[in-house]
Amino acid sequence: MLIGYMRVSKADGSQVLDLQRDALIAAGVKRSHLYEDQASGKKDDRPGLEACLKALREGDTLIVWKLDRLGRNLRHLVNTIHDLMERGICFRVLTGQGANIDTTTASGRLVFGIFAALAEFERELIRERVKAGMKNARARGARIGRPRTNVDASQIARLRDSGASLREIASQLGVSVGTVAACSKKLSRSTSVIA
Repeated sequence: MLIGYMRVSKADGSQVLDLQRDALIAAGVKRSHLYEDQASGKKDDRPGLEACLKALREGDTLIVWKLDRLGRNLRHLVNTIHDLMERGICFRVLTGQGANIDTTTASGRLVFGIFAALAEFERELIRERVKAGMKNARARGARIGRPRTNVDASQIARLRDSGASLREIASQLGVSVGTVAACSKKLSRSTSVIA
């Protein structure tokens, strides 16, 4: 079965799905098998895409007008297409960059493999840059990670014993709820060790 997905970035009516819809129908997708979103590709919450991915079964083919209609970045695209292939679902792009991706063919799978290798290469470059930046910052004396907060554990224990909630304690001490929770856990562990 052929299933089509289409997306426009704006829901204000300035962009329409007509061009994509016509191209998908011309490619053999039935109107009842079209899924759509009117949201930025950067958004994680795209109900049309989620419904589309759930509707796909082994042997189906997902078709999009252009590659950028499906994913927000190369990694997301590669992961999505890889997941489809793992489920036995083919993927095809009709036009634009990536139009030669058609995982129903050997050459399309080759092109997808190249995309996957590029995504992996991109991840490794980012990881190397982050590590180099952190090393450089440490060499200049910078502390990496969250800033430390000097919280008086006995004050948290007193407030906790008086029945104050974590949120109330955090507000009173001017720290995050997570800091209070972490400190409370440490207090609980130290009192259980003493007991």
